[in-house]
Amino acid sequence: MELIREIYVKPKFIKQMTNGFPLILKEAVDMPEVPIEEGAIVHLVDAHGGYIATGYYGEQNKGIGWVLSRKQKEVIDVRFFTKKIREAAEKRANFYDAEDTTAFRVLNGEGDGIGGLTIDYFDGFYMVSWYSEGIYTFREMVYEALNKALDTRGIYEKLRFNTNGQYVEQDDYVSGEKGEFPLIIQENGMNFAVDLNDGAMTGIFLDQRNVRKALRDHYSMDKTVLNTFSYTGAFSVAAALGGATSTTSVDLAKRSLAKTIEQFAVNGIDYESQYIKVMNVFDYFSYAARHHLKFDVVVLDPPSFARTKKMTFSTAKDYPKLLQDALNITADNGIIIASTNNASFDMKKFKSFIDKACKQASKGYKILEQHQLPEDFRTPHNFPEFNYLKVVILQVQ
Repeated sequence: MELIREIYVKPKFIKQMTNGFPLILKEAVDMPEVPIEEGAIVHLVDAHGGYIATGYYGEQNKGIGWVLSRKQKEVIDVRFFTKKIREAAEKRANFYDAEDTTAFRVLNGEGDGIGGLTIDYFDGFYMVSWYSEGIYTFREMVYEALNKALDTRGIYEKLRFNTNGQYVEQDDYVSGEKGEFPLIIQENGMNFAVDLNDGAMTGIFLDQRNVRKALRDHYSMDKTVLNTFSYTGAFSVAAALGGATSTTSVDLAKRSLAKTIEQFAVNGIDYESQYIKVMNVFDYFSYAARHHLKFDVVVLDPPSFARTKKMTFSTAKDYPKLLQDALNITADNGIIIASTNNASFDMKKFKSFIDKACKQASKGYKILEQHQLPEDFRTPHNFPEFNYLKVVILQVQ
């Protein structure tokens, strides 16, 4: 029988834990003197040994583990994971049935009861992402459960955790059919080329699905669109399909050029009629200002943190300046799609960044829409801090 370790929860954190908070915070517990191994099953208890929850030990940037169950006798085994995956898939039944969308999130970590683990669907293939060495110790159980719960065409995995002082980030084929990449998936009728076995990313950020649709359907017709930090140009594709007169995609990564051309090509768009710039976004802002360029729509979706030879960028401190630069090249009554996936601040704080930037630029603005994670990216409903995505669509006045 597996040894279950006990961890004492500090009194001031017990209510939060009993109310369903899924993350085991380091400051919330008294760790035992004998070290706990990654992946060990733990019982969270109060000072009197009273049971609170069952979880696993797995260090990552958010904490030291995740709660898996609040039933003392529930066993964490293949049957447990099968149930969780099946329940998560049932909640996405409308995505499986959709004719115009073939890529979505099936299991979203703590939102579906297994913190540190995500499972994405790509036209029959499943990609499993592991965010700690602790959850990765359940690898064989999870894959057996995945094959039991769902009809899998093929399985790939991504490891995104720190081990022995080195950050592990690799892709690997796991089982089933080996994909022929690029794989063409659909999202609201748009085509996107993805590769499940090519570095850290796949070619598409699924959490921006609703924002791309909004851009295509409501803000692109007869507009000039600037897509900054454009990655593979997914927003540019949405804008072009929405009737934009031109799109400009700007990203520092050299591979963004070929990837963006590919995304245009799989949608039947002549990439030569669009503009693709491989350069630092901040340099492009300066270039555009010098040449008196103005755009009807500007998409701002930077990484939370980035470092180049010239500068270090953090959304937590630099987003207002980024927005000011964007305002300088946005046409009168133009649209800015301001986005961040930084989980360290909430929507209210993000809106304060927008307000600060507009005031400093002496610009009025009107918020037209705001978005957070789409419905397949489920989060614990009573803990909004896990809903990391914040998107505000504003009109400059």
